[in-house]
Amino acid sequence: QVQLVESGGGLVQPGGSLRLSCAASGFTFSNYLMKWYRQAPGKERDLVATITRRGDSTNYADSVKGRFTISRDNAKNTVYLQMNSLKPEDTAVYYCNAVPPLTGWEHYWGQGTQVTVSS
Repeated sequence: QVQLVESGGGLVQPGGSLRLSCAASGFTFSNYLMKWYRQAPGKERDLVATITRRGDSTNYADSVKGRFTISRDNAKNTVYLQMNSLKPEDTAVYYCNAVPPLTGWEHYWGQGTQVTVSS
C-alpha cells in the first residue's frame, strides 16, 4: 500500500522555522522526483519546491527562494522541507507529491500538514 505521510506542521511566529517531513512507503522512493506543494484557504495548490531522484538538483518558487530548503534521504524514504524566516503568507496546508519516472504512471500525494504563521 502506497503511503506518503507528512509531519512537522504547526503554529509558529513570524520569523520562526519549521521542518516538514514526508515519509514514503509502498513504492521505490528513490525512483521518484519529489515535490512540496502548498494550498492556502481559497487559493489554488501551488508548487513550492522540487528535488531530483538523487537529490542533486533542486528548484524553488520565487516566493520561498533563500528561505526554504528541500532535501531527501533515500535510505530513509523521506523528503524534507526546512522552512526558515517564515511569514504569515506562508500559512497553508503543505503536501508532498511523488512524481513517477514514466509518463502515465500514478502520482502519489500525502494528506497534508497545516502550517500556520501568526503572532
